[in-house]
Amino acid sequence: MENDPPEIMNLSGSWRIRKPADDEETVYISEKFGVRSLHIGSDTIQSAMRIAAPNELELSYTRSMMGFLLFNEAPKSVLMIGLGGGSVAKYVYQHMPDTIIRVIEISERVLTVAQRYFEVPENNARFEVIVGDGAEFVSRPDVHADLIMADGYDGKSHVEAVSTLAFYRNCRARLNPGGMLVVNLWGGDRAFNDTLKRIEQAFPAGTLCLPAEKLGNVIVFGFRDAAGPVSWSTLEERAGALEMRYELEFDRFVAGLRKMNRHDDNALII
Repeated sequence: MENDPPEIMNLSGSWRIRKPADDEETVYISEKFGVRSLHIGSDTIQSAMRIAAPNELELSYTRSMMGFLLFNEAPKSVLMIGLGGGSVAKYVYQHMPDTIIRVIEISERVLTVAQRYFEVPENNARFEVIVGDGAEFVSRPDVHADLIMADGYDGKSHVEAVSTLAFYRNCRARLNPGGMLVVNLWGGDRAFNDTLKRIEQAFPAGTLCLPAEKLGNVIVFGFRDAAGPVSWSTLEERAGALEMRYELEFDRFVAGLRKMNRHDDNALII
Protein backbone atom coordinates (compact mmCIF):
# COMPACT_ATOMS: atom_id res chain seq x y z
CA MET A 1 0.00 0.00 0.00
CA GLU A 2 1.12 3.55 -0.60
CA ASN A 3 2.70 5.18 2.44
CA ASP A 4 1.32 8.62 1.66
CA PRO A 5 -2.47 9.18 1.62
CA PRO A 6 -3.97 9.57 -1.84
CA GLU A 7 -4.46 13.18 -2.89
CA ILE A 8 -8.08 14.19 -3.36
CA MET A 9 -10.00 17.07 -4.86
CA ASN A 10 -13.37 18.28 -3.61
CA LEU A 11 -15.77 18.24 -6.58
CA SER A 12 -19.21 19.41 -5.40
CA GLY A 13 -19.72 16.72 -2.81
CA SER A 14 -17.29 14.19 -4.24
CA TRP A 15 -13.61 13.40 -3.93
CA ARG A 16 -11.62 12.21 -6.91
CA ILE A 17 -8.32 10.43 -6.39
CA ARG A 18 -5.53 12.04 -8.38
CA LYS A 19 -3.76 9.52 -10.58
CA PRO A 20 -0.98 9.42 -13.14
CA ALA A 21 -2.08 10.61 -16.57
CA ASP A 22 -1.52 7.16 -18.10
CA ASP A 23 -3.54 5.35 -15.42
CA GLU A 24 -7.04 4.42 -16.62
CA GLU A 25 -8.39 3.52 -13.20
CA THR A 26 -10.15 6.50 -11.64
CA VAL A 27 -11.32 6.00 -8.07
CA TYR A 28 -13.55 8.59 -6.51
CA ILE A 29 -15.86 9.05 -3.56
CA SER A 30 -19.17 10.88 -3.39
CA GLU A 31 -21.40 11.76 -0.43
CA LYS A 32 -25.13 12.42 -0.42
CA PHE A 33 -27.73 12.32 2.36
CA GLY A 34 -25.26 10.82 4.82
CA VAL A 35 -24.13 8.01 2.50
CA ARG A 36 -20.57 7.78 1.19
CA SER A 37 -20.19 5.90 -2.11
CA LEU A 38 -17.22 4.44 -3.96
CA HIS A 39 -16.91 4.70 -7.76
CA ILE A 40 -14.27 2.90 -9.81
CA GLY A 41 -13.83 3.91 -13.43
CA SER A 42 -17.39 5.25 -13.86
CA ASP A 43 -20.29 6.89 -12.04
CA THR A 44 -21.66 3.46 -11.08
CA ILE A 45 -21.81 2.99 -7.31
CA GLN A 46 -19.53 0.09 -6.44
CA SER A 47 -20.00 0.30 -2.68
CA ALA A 48 -21.80 2.52 -0.19
CA MET A 49 -21.54 3.23 3.52
CA ARG A 50 -23.98 5.12 5.70
CA ILE A 51 -21.62 7.29 7.73
CA ALA A 52 -23.72 6.93 10.89
CA ALA A 53 -23.73 3.12 10.56
CA PRO A 54 -20.44 2.17 8.87
CA ASN A 55 -20.67 -1.56 9.57
CA GLU A 56 -24.15 -2.13 8.17
CA LEU A 57 -25.13 -3.02 4.60
CA GLU A 58 -26.49 -0.01 2.72
CA LEU A 59 -27.03 -1.51 -0.76
CA SER A 60 -29.69 -4.15 -1.36
CA TYR A 61 -27.38 -6.41 -3.37
CA THR A 62 -24.89 -6.60 -0.48
CA ARG A 63 -27.72 -7.60 1.87
CA SER A 64 -28.86 -10.22 -0.61
CA MET A 65 -25.37 -11.70 -0.73
CA MET A 66 -25.88 -12.60 2.94
CA GLY A 67 -28.71 -14.89 1.84
CA PHE A 68 -26.17 -17.71 1.91
CA LEU A 69 -26.87 -17.91 5.66
CA LEU A 70 -30.14 -19.67 4.85
CA PHE A 71 -28.04 -22.65 3.72
CA ASN A 72 -24.71 -22.26 5.52
CA GLU A 73 -25.26 -20.57 8.84
CA ALA A 74 -21.78 -20.76 10.36
CA PRO A 75 -18.88 -20.75 7.89
CA LYS A 76 -15.58 -20.76 9.74
CA SER A 77 -13.61 -19.26 6.84
CA VAL A 78 -14.66 -16.85 4.10
CA LEU A 79 -12.61 -15.94 1.03
CA MET A 80 -13.73 -12.78 -0.78
CA ILE A 81 -12.66 -11.90 -4.31
CA GLY A 82 -12.87 -8.12 -4.64
CA LEU A 83 -12.96 -5.62 -1.78
CA GLY A 84 -14.50 -2.43 -3.17
CA GLY A 85 -15.51 -0.31 -0.19
CA GLY A 86 -15.49 -3.41 1.99
CA SER A 87 -19.18 -3.40 2.95
CA VAL A 88 -19.66 -7.17 3.00
CA ALA A 89 -16.22 -7.83 4.46
CA LYS A 90 -16.89 -5.41 7.34
CA TYR A 91 -20.35 -6.83 7.94
CA VAL A 92 -19.09 -10.41 8.22
CA TYR A 93 -16.21 -9.24 10.42
CA GLN A 94 -18.48 -7.37 12.81
CA HIS A 95 -21.46 -9.74 12.93
CA MET A 96 -19.82 -13.17 12.64
CA PRO A 97 -17.07 -13.14 15.28
CA ASP A 98 -16.15 -16.81 14.83
CA THR A 99 -15.42 -16.40 11.11
CA ILE A 100 -11.99 -15.75 9.60
CA ILE A 101 -12.09 -13.44 6.55
CA ARG A 102 -9.51 -13.20 3.78
CA VAL A 103 -10.01 -10.74 0.92
CA ILE A 104 -8.13 -10.61 -2.39
CA GLU A 105 -8.17 -7.15 -3.98
CA ILE A 106 -6.27 -6.47 -7.20
CA SER A 107 -6.03 -2.68 -6.77
CA GLU A 108 -3.71 -1.22 -4.18
CA ARG A 109 -5.45 2.13 -4.68
CA VAL A 110 -8.87 0.65 -3.87
CA LEU A 111 -7.50 -0.87 -0.66
CA THR A 112 -6.00 2.47 0.36
CA VAL A 113 -9.31 4.27 -0.19
CA ALA A 114 -11.33 1.53 1.56
CA GLN A 115 -9.19 1.71 4.68
CA ARG A 116 -9.02 5.50 4.86
CA TYR A 117 -12.57 6.44 3.86
CA PHE A 118 -14.74 3.35 4.43
CA GLU A 119 -13.42 2.14 7.80
CA VAL A 120 -12.10 -1.18 6.53
CA PRO A 121 -9.99 -2.55 9.38
CA GLU A 122 -6.27 -3.18 9.24
CA ASN A 123 -5.11 -6.79 8.94
CA ASN A 124 -5.37 -8.80 12.15
CA ALA A 125 -5.84 -12.37 13.34
CA ARG A 126 -9.36 -12.63 11.86
CA PHE A 127 -9.20 -10.25 8.94
CA GLU A 128 -6.71 -10.02 6.09
CA VAL A 129 -6.71 -8.14 2.80
CA ILE A 130 -4.14 -9.30 0.23
CA VAL A 131 -3.34 -7.19 -2.82
CA GLY A 132 -3.29 -9.71 -5.65
CA ASP A 133 -5.06 -11.43 -8.53
CA GLY A 134 -8.18 -13.23 -7.30
CA ALA A 135 -8.32 -15.58 -10.28
CA GLU A 136 -4.73 -16.64 -9.71
CA PHE A 137 -5.29 -16.99 -5.97
CA VAL A 138 -8.15 -19.48 -6.27
CA SER A 139 -6.04 -21.60 -8.62
CA ARG A 140 -3.68 -22.43 -5.73
CA PRO A 141 -4.29 -25.95 -4.38
CA ASP A 142 -3.35 -24.95 -0.82
CA VAL A 143 -6.22 -22.42 -0.59
CA HIS A 144 -9.41 -23.60 1.13
CA ALA A 145 -12.53 -21.91 2.53
CA ASP A 146 -16.04 -22.74 3.69
CA LEU A 147 -17.44 -19.87 1.64
CA ILE A 148 -16.18 -17.92 -1.38
CA MET A 149 -17.79 -14.57 -2.23
CA ALA A 150 -16.99 -13.03 -5.62
CA ASP A 151 -17.92 -9.49 -6.64
CA GLY A 152 -15.79 -8.77 -9.68
CA TYR A 153 -17.20 -5.72 -11.46
CA ASP A 154 -15.18 -2.77 -12.67
CA GLY A 155 -16.72 0.46 -13.91
CA LYS A 156 -18.09 -1.15 -17.08
CA SER A 157 -18.69 -4.88 -16.75
CA HIS A 158 -17.88 -8.13 -15.00
CA VAL A 159 -14.12 -8.61 -14.98
CA GLU A 160 -13.37 -11.41 -17.42
CA ALA A 161 -10.69 -13.11 -15.32
CA VAL A 162 -13.21 -13.80 -12.52
CA SER A 163 -16.07 -14.92 -14.75
CA THR A 164 -14.49 -17.79 -16.72
CA LEU A 165 -15.41 -21.44 -16.40
CA ALA A 166 -11.88 -22.14 -15.13
CA PHE A 167 -12.31 -19.55 -12.38
CA TYR A 168 -15.59 -21.04 -11.17
CA ARG A 169 -14.19 -24.57 -11.31
CA ASN A 170 -11.24 -23.43 -9.24
CA CYS A 171 -13.65 -21.87 -6.73
CA ARG A 172 -15.44 -25.18 -6.34
CA ALA A 173 -12.12 -27.00 -5.90
CA ARG A 174 -11.14 -24.58 -3.11
CA LEU A 175 -14.33 -25.10 -1.11
CA ASN A 176 -14.41 -27.33 1.94
CA PRO A 177 -17.15 -30.02 2.16
CA GLY A 178 -20.53 -28.34 2.40
CA GLY A 179 -19.09 -25.10 1.06
CA MET A 180 -20.77 -22.48 -1.13
CA LEU A 181 -19.88 -19.91 -3.75
CA VAL A 182 -21.69 -16.54 -3.70
CA VAL A 183 -21.46 -14.39 -6.85
CA ASN A 184 -22.87 -10.94 -7.52
CA LEU A 185 -24.07 -10.59 -11.12
CA TRP A 186 -25.71 -7.70 -12.95
CA GLY A 187 -28.85 -8.85 -14.76
CA GLY A 188 -28.44 -6.20 -17.45
CA ASP A 189 -24.97 -7.41 -18.38
CA ARG A 190 -24.95 -8.81 -21.93
CA ALA A 191 -22.85 -11.69 -20.62
CA PHE A 192 -25.26 -12.52 -17.76
CA ASN A 193 -26.71 -15.72 -19.28
CA ASP A 194 -23.31 -17.01 -20.36
CA THR A 195 -21.81 -16.30 -16.95
CA LEU A 196 -24.69 -18.02 -15.18
CA LYS A 197 -24.27 -21.07 -17.41
CA ARG A 198 -20.58 -21.25 -16.50
CA ILE A 199 -21.43 -21.22 -12.79
CA GLU A 200 -24.03 -23.95 -13.33
CA GLN A 201 -21.50 -26.02 -15.27
CA ALA A 202 -18.85 -25.61 -12.58
CA PHE A 203 -21.33 -26.44 -9.79
CA PRO A 204 -23.29 -29.48 -10.99
CA ALA A 205 -24.50 -30.21 -7.45
CA GLY A 206 -26.80 -27.20 -7.71
CA THR A 207 -27.15 -23.44 -8.04
CA LEU A 208 -29.74 -20.87 -7.00
CA CYS A 209 -30.47 -17.30 -8.09
CA LEU A 210 -31.67 -14.60 -5.71
CA PRO A 211 -32.77 -11.25 -7.21
CA ALA A 212 -31.83 -8.25 -5.12
CA GLU A 213 -34.61 -5.97 -3.87
CA LYS A 214 -33.45 -3.18 -6.18
CA LEU A 215 -33.92 -4.58 -9.67
CA GLY A 216 -30.75 -5.37 -11.55
CA ASN A 217 -28.44 -7.39 -9.34
CA VAL A 218 -28.82 -11.16 -9.10
CA ILE A 219 -26.94 -13.15 -6.49
CA VAL A 220 -25.98 -16.69 -7.53
CA PHE A 221 -25.28 -19.42 -5.00
CA GLY A 222 -23.24 -22.45 -6.06
CA PHE A 223 -23.23 -25.57 -3.87
CA ARG A 224 -20.13 -27.75 -3.68
CA ASP A 225 -22.22 -30.75 -2.63
CA ALA A 226 -25.77 -31.81 -3.38
CA ALA A 227 -28.21 -30.14 -1.01
CA GLY A 228 -31.48 -31.63 -2.32
CA PRO A 229 -34.91 -30.03 -1.85
CA VAL A 230 -35.35 -27.70 1.13
CA SER A 231 -38.89 -27.27 2.39
CA TRP A 232 -40.41 -23.81 2.43
CA SER A 233 -41.34 -24.30 6.08
CA THR A 234 -37.69 -24.99 6.93
CA LEU A 235 -36.53 -21.93 5.01
CA GLU A 236 -39.17 -19.73 6.63
CA GLU A 237 -38.16 -20.96 10.09
CA ARG A 238 -34.48 -20.25 9.33
CA ALA A 239 -35.37 -16.84 7.92
CA GLY A 240 -37.20 -15.85 11.10
CA ALA A 241 -34.27 -16.80 13.32
CA LEU A 242 -31.71 -15.12 11.05
CA GLU A 243 -33.76 -11.96 10.74
CA MET A 244 -33.85 -11.57 14.51
CA ARG A 245 -30.08 -12.11 14.71
CA TYR A 246 -28.86 -10.02 11.78
CA GLU A 247 -31.73 -7.59 11.16
CA LEU A 248 -31.70 -8.33 7.43
CA GLU A 249 -34.76 -9.13 5.31
CA PHE A 250 -34.40 -12.92 5.15
CA ASP A 251 -38.13 -13.35 4.68
CA ARG A 252 -37.79 -11.39 1.44
CA PHE A 253 -34.84 -13.55 0.44
CA VAL A 254 -37.03 -16.66 0.75
CA ALA A 255 -39.73 -15.01 -1.37
CA GLY A 256 -37.10 -14.02 -3.93
CA LEU A 257 -35.86 -17.60 -4.22
CA ARG A 258 -39.31 -18.59 -5.48
CA LYS A 259 -39.01 -16.25 -8.46
CA MET A 260 -35.98 -17.63 -10.27
CA ASN A 261 -35.56 -21.26 -9.19
CA ARG A 262 -37.22 -24.64 -9.55
CA HIS A 263 -39.68 -25.33 -6.79
CA ASP A 264 -43.03 -26.82 -5.96
CA ASP A 265 -45.60 -25.95 -3.32
CA ASN A 266 -43.62 -27.72 -0.62
CA ALA A 267 -39.94 -27.15 -1.32
CA LEU A 268 -37.20 -25.25 -3.10
CA ILE A 269 -35.39 -27.64 -5.42
CA ILE A 270 -31.60 -27.28 -5.53
